[in-house]
Amino acid sequence: MKKTNKRIPKFKSEDQEREFWSKHDSTDYLNWNKAERMTLPNLKPSVKAISIRLPEMMLEELKLLANKRDVPYQSLLKMFLAERIGTELRHSAKV
Repeated sequence: MKKTNKRIPKFKSEDQEREFWSKHDSTDYLNWNKAERMTLPNLKPSVKAISIRLPEMMLEELKLLANKRDVPYQSLLKMFLAERIGTELRHSAKV
């Protein structure tokens, strides 16, 4: 077990904190053996609106599939993207 001896610095922004943790090992700062699991039920992921051009037929087919599943077509598109991104990431990790 690593001894925790470093102090976590104060950050001026989330970007600064994100940059710090991308370059530092948290086990130098925290004793994860004492961590407790917690649930944050009201936490919502950050979202960003984008514009995407799709062939009309593809959009109509997406809407048809969404209607069959009784979900909004944009939600179905996000599900499809999440599945494919996960597949691609798992595949690239094996290579």
